[in-house]
Amino acid sequence: MDKIIVEGGHPLNGSIEIAGAKNACLTLMPAALLTDEPLTLTNVPRLSDIATMTQLLESLGSEVASLKDGQVVTIATENITSDTADYEIVRKMRASNLVLGPMLARNGKAILSLPGGCAIGARPMDIHLSGLEAMGAVMDLRDGYIHADAPNGLHGAEFELHFPSVGATENLMMAATLASGVTVLKNAAKEPEIVDLATCLRAMGADISGDGTEIITITGVARLHGATHRVVCDRIELGTYMIAPVIAGGSVELLGGRRELLEAFCEKLEQAGAVIEDTDAGLRVTRREGRIQPVDIKTEVHPGFPTDLQAQMMALLAFADGSSVLEETIFENRFMHAPELLRMGAQIDVQGGTATVSGVTELKGARVMATDLRASVSLILAGLAASGETTVARVYHLDRGYEQLVRKLSACGAVIRREAD
Repeated sequence: MDKIIVEGGHPLNGSIEIAGAKNACLTLMPAALLTDEPLTLTNVPRLSDIATMTQLLESLGSEVASLKDGQVVTIATENITSDTADYEIVRKMRASNLVLGPMLARNGKAILSLPGGCAIGARPMDIHLSGLEAMGAVMDLRDGYIHADAPNGLHGAEFELHFPSVGATENLMMAATLASGVTVLKNAAKEPEIVDLATCLRAMGADISGDGTEIITITGVARLHGATHRVVCDRIELGTYMIAPVIAGGSVELLGGRRELLEAFCEKLEQAGAVIEDTDAGLRVTRREGRIQPVDIKTEVHPGFPTDLQAQMMALLAFADGSSVLEETIFENRFMHAPELLRMGAQIDVQGGTATVSGVTELKGARVMATDLRASVSLILAGLAASGETTVARVYHLDRGYEQLVRKLSACGAVIRREAD
């Protein structure tokens, strides 16, 4: 099991190319199940989660080819040859549940193991299942598997999500593309990944409108065809690397970054002490002189502050000149990084879904352990500014969401290395 060792105290200067969005790509890949023609994705991030989704699709009958060192992926599913998304694959990654809608829409049957992923709180499948039931599917949960049937095909429906779940919106959008009639999704998620999926599905021949708003309308078509689609920039990787020069000092250009992907986050980062400028190639982030300033944050669904950047922001605010309050409203178990930051000297008090961070002038390097994907990178950010060396164990979490992190940070002046533990 690998570890990453960071030596703090080195400002960052240079540029970092932002990869394609993991969360977008993990939705776009199952969309290939909707057609018997090839779907080609470009700007694909090279991550372990992409390899897991590849394995899952191949187990269902897809042929997957990777080009350009994995940055281009072509998926061809002439026939879905298996109805079952097996536990041994699905347990590794939450996004595995996104094959459910496409399989039901095209084949009228799907058997899905209840999915796994980071242990950041309950992420039930109820919205996915209720929406598919409204479209005519029959669901049965037994022996840890969801057995879904739509022997007469899916039909259009009007369905209101009781929470604007990104995954449920994506699953229902894909299922509705081949359903008969019109489907209207109310209280739908608005994230950029939703818009990216809709853009890809339209390129495949789907009839979708309203993506990016709370009401999405899908008129089913008889079939979809192949297409080529470029995966949108990863806004969470973008936000993570935007924090890096603010916590460590310096100035970094984020190639491919766009402010509109992270407006609420950018406002909070500027309040904390960042200067954010548009460039011809993306965004430049520079740390202002003086201490980090305290900022209060409440995570919300898009376009609010992203839950996936809460851990990274906590690492930054650990150095603030004053106290910050972070309220987590999306996942109830997403402060697992706080005890590890305490080991480095941070002052954090967690009470339920609220963390109060009292800034200190210095953190000290320590041996810490990654508990989930975003927690792992928050500890590396803290290590960039801590005195001495920080050793982050269990970095396999990191490989699920950040490609070539050590290389990207090293190129900007970080003293960081990866070793086998």
